[in-house]
Amino acid sequence: MWLLLAFSGPICWAVSTHIDKYLVDRYFRDSDTAVLMLFTALTGVLLLPLIAWIEPTIFKPTAVAILVMTVSGILYMGAMLFYLRAIQSEEASVVAPLFQASTLFTFLLGYLFLHERLGPLQLLGGALVVGGALGLSFRDGSGKRGLNARLILLMLGATFVLALSTVLFKFFAIQDNFWTTTFWTFVGEGIFGFALLLKADYRRQFADLFRRNPGAMAGVNAANELINLGAGLAVRYASLLAPVALVSAISSTTTFFVFAFGILLTLFFPKMGREDLSPGNLVKKGLGALLVALGVFLIERQ
Repeated sequence: MWLLLAFSGPICWAVSTHIDKYLVDRYFRDSDTAVLMLFTALTGVLLLPLIAWIEPTIFKPTAVAILVMTVSGILYMGAMLFYLRAIQSEEASVVAPLFQASTLFTFLLGYLFLHERLGPLQLLGGALVVGGALGLSFRDGSGKRGLNARLILLMLGATFVLALSTVLFKFFAIQDNFWTTTFWTFVGEGIFGFALLLKADYRRQFADLFRRNPGAMAGVNAANELINLGAGLAVRYASLLAPVALVSAISSTTTFFVFAFGILLTLFFPKMGREDLSPGNLVKKGLGALLVALGVFLIERQ
């Protein structure tokens, strides 16, 4: 039972990554991806009453805990903004492994601010993550060679902000339950969305996209948010039934599911996703994803 729950997380996150790629390619090719964050924020705000009904004790945490959880939601949205801009110009199977660099940043920030010790395995894991990320970011086609600096910078920004959110949680020792944390995280996402609405151009793009594709934008975003919620809940319960380190290692397989789903979409549903399936590119992605996953596994071994 726990193994099924543990694998549900990475599978759902992989599906969510391809949904993000589909939305960006289909509706935001000529629009700012910040507008997509407005739909994400709106979905979270609409779910607040339901979460409050499921978990009546959402106001029980201290003011500091509520503030930390809310700030975490704001930081999460900032990270997603970097991520969506990265995935706007790159394949999902390249972007997804780079997301796991957040684990490396988490340990580095923990070392600097929480005085946590980094052992040889963590250092080796960090080197593997960096090596895998550089390999995935290397371009050798379409007349371009060398590292994709824009992709690296965007994903470094995304993963650093995610890591900062994690360390912030750990620093204040937040131990609230899943639904309470989710509620206040969504409040933070709503605040971020409100800040985006203050810009007239974002309001105009949001209104135009919603008017042209109300069902698709609202429905797909809501489904994507529920998929992410389900993934987080499944991994959380798996951690209660099995060793956390083992569940964490299984969670690092997200990149392989993104890779596999990308191949299947390209072969059978090319309108929904397209990956470069040339032998050289497949080898590069496979080795890069393997190095990143192995690095994350070593970093998280305590």
